[in-house]
Amino acid sequence: MSSTTPARAGSAQEIYSQLKALIMSFELYPGSRVTETELADRFKVSRTPVREALQRLQLEGYLTVRPKQGCFIREIDIEEIDQHYQVRIALEMCAVELACTHMPDRALKELARQWDPAYQPTDEQDVQAMAERDEGFHIALAEGSGNFVLADYLQRVNHSIHIIRRLDFTKDMRVDLTYIEHHAVCQHLLKRDAIAAQQALTQHIRRSQQAAKTITLEQLSHARAKARQLQRDRSVG
Repeated sequence: MSSTTPARAGSAQEIYSQLKALIMSFELYPGSRVTETELADRFKVSRTPVREALQRLQLEGYLTVRPKQGCFIREIDIEEIDQHYQVRIALEMCAVELACTHMPDRALKELARQWDPAYQPTDEQDVQAMAERDEGFHIALAEGSGNFVLADYLQRVNHSIHIIRRLDFTKDMRVDLTYIEHHAVCQHLLKRDAIAAQQALTQHIRRSQQAAKTITLEQLSHARAKARQLQRDRSVG
């Protein structure tokens, strides 16, 4: 199915999108168990599209399957995510050093143009689209390094932090700052100043990490309180 073709109501694509949104918003709480039957009842569909959606989410790392126990929403391990960020920074520092030598001016100028704050869209509110654009910027630098093994490893690390990385763009201020910081990195690279580019990029990633981490903890706390209230309501009922 092409990205321009709307998903049919009740299709595996539609169920996948709705489930992913519920996971990302913590409406489906990390660690909670889900079943095909319950989800089919919830979405008023057969189990087939639900099964296909769950399989896709499992492949993307949003779900885990425990033998003889069932399917569970992946837990959020902040310490593990911090470790992924450490690896991400190490990879991106190497990418920037190589890109400073190998990435042509025309490619850097185009990347700088795309992230020029002066041309930032005023209606950029799609969090998922912004997260994908941000990731595309970092992958472009990795590919510009000329080391595609490095770019592949960076993709894998990004895959592991998707669930909190997108939260960085739920605040308009963070979107604005991302444009400023990306553009600054490009300017340093155009001057072939690898050290300045590395420092700017490290600061950018650290800010993004902390913002996403803070929002994640806030949302987890809110979701936990909501789940407890639902349990109390059920016990009273």
